[in-house]
Amino acid sequence: MTTSPTAQHVDSQGRSATALESLSLGVGAIAFIIAALVALPVFGFQDAPIAGPGSIGQYAALASAVVAALAFIAGRYVIRERGEKVTFLEVTDVAALAFAHAIIALLGWTLLADILERGFIGATVFAFPLLILSGAAAAVTAYVVFFSATHMDLSLLATVLAVFLIFGVMASMLTASDPKWWEENLSALGMTDDLSAMAFNLTLIVAGFMVTILVRYATKSMSIRSAPGIVWVRTLLVIVGVFLGCVGVFPVDEFFLVHNSVATGMAVAFTAIVIGLRWWVPRMPRGFLLMGYLFVAVVVLVGIFFATGYYTLTAVELVAGILVFSWIILFIRAAAAVEEDAGTDDAAQAAALDRAAAAAGA
Repeated sequence: MTTSPTAQHVDSQGRSATALESLSLGVGAIAFIIAALVALPVFGFQDAPIAGPGSIGQYAALASAVVAALAFIAGRYVIRERGEKVTFLEVTDVAALAFAHAIIALLGWTLLADILERGFIGATVFAFPLLILSGAAAAVTAYVVFFSATHMDLSLLATVLAVFLIFGVMASMLTASDPKWWEENLSALGMTDDLSAMAFNLTLIVAGFMVTILVRYATKSMSIRSAPGIVWVRTLLVIVGVFLGCVGVFPVDEFFLVHNSVATGMAVAFTAIVIGLRWWVPRMPRGFLLMGYLFVAVVVLVGIFFATGYYTLTAVELVAGILVFSWIILFIRAAAAVEEDAGTDDAAQAAALDRAAAAAGA
């Protein structure tokens, strides 16, 4: 990214919130026109089913995925500092986030089309409404993603990570070639050679990269960066992100030892952060620290249930995964709250100094 993801009413080029809103609407309008025009030769001005191959749902999902990636890149370009040198990390950050938005759009519209198709069994979409609906899907996607790119902050970034993970894993579950995959473990979703396994592994790889993006920006603020143990926090969270990506890179059926090692290492790193955060970042809210201890206790408890045969490994992995990523998202929000409080304190001190100076002058 070219700028730290903090919410701004005025961007680096002096554009107001109204100007950015107008740009978002303009991008949506352009996407509407292009998607509708492309749909004309694709469908030949013929009726089409709601979902499935050759359907409006399939076209809207693919078109929206392309639009989402382009809109995000355009949005980040619009707000970047002119003349600022672009680094490799910034390019990879934008690429990963553009891909995440594209996947969310692809899976979101596909899921919606499938739901509608089940509600309107046997129905088809007429030619003209098909063009309008195709354009509307692309327009909504372009507007939302461009707005996301130009207003990206830590909370929004954490939300994108959560939605991306949920959509990616759910899509892999629903399309798995083995309906009994859950009897083995969650990693079984990435063991086959089908599209489901590719989706699962790719989701983990991109999500791991997104975690490292979040870590860099969450620990970039002065109030967090000056904490005594911030190096440990940053290092361990990056390890969690890298190991998460490695879980996708090394499927369990081909790299059993490496896969299990990085999965275990991710859990160990998370536990170390939760335990040490009290001393490493003293300004973190007490409630957040206590919640972290509770999460670790729950993970240990479900691990005991698995060891005694009460829980399956899949259940343990799902519970642990949900808790770990919930904690990471809440950490981002807590770090943003600490920074906001620090800014409020600085403003209050500056106001107090101004009042004292005015009183002395009087």
